[in-house]
Amino acid sequence: MSPNLFSLSRSAYRQCAAHRQGGSALIIGIFVITVMFLLAAALINIVEDADSGLTQEVWGTRALAAANSGADAALAQLFPLNAPANATATCSSVANAWTPPNVVGFHACSVSLSCTSYSVGTVTQFRINSKAICESGDTRVSRQVEVEARGN
Repeated sequence: MSPNLFSLSRSAYRQCAAHRQGGSALIIGIFVITVMFLLAAALINIVEDADSGLTQEVWGTRALAAANSGADAALAQLFPLNAPANATATCSSVANAWTPPNVVGFHACSVSLSCTSYSVGTVTQFRINSKAICESGDTRVSRQVEVEARGN
């Protein structure tokens, strides 16, 4: 066998092997791109869920602050500071709703109040329920606070 024939067959073999490997490289490339796309999509979903959770937490905190403030306002209506010493507290003095001030923390919130009274012996007890609902777009969060107080 002459050296040229041997080198030709080896060269042809290399070209044929490179041609066969070219198809598998394309398949591996498509597979890697697909896996990277799936990872990116999963990461985007995780970030969106975290953002939604943070929004819910912020609005929940605002609703809790509004509910607490509504309960404080109801207590101030039930037991006013300037009331005479012999004044009797009644639930009729408590409004059904409290309008939060127009400040950043309370915007888009509404507060509903309820008051019930019951007697335990000679003491009258009051139960004030304050429910705040804060909403913005698709986010709607509510928090409820219940307070009990005693009157004479």
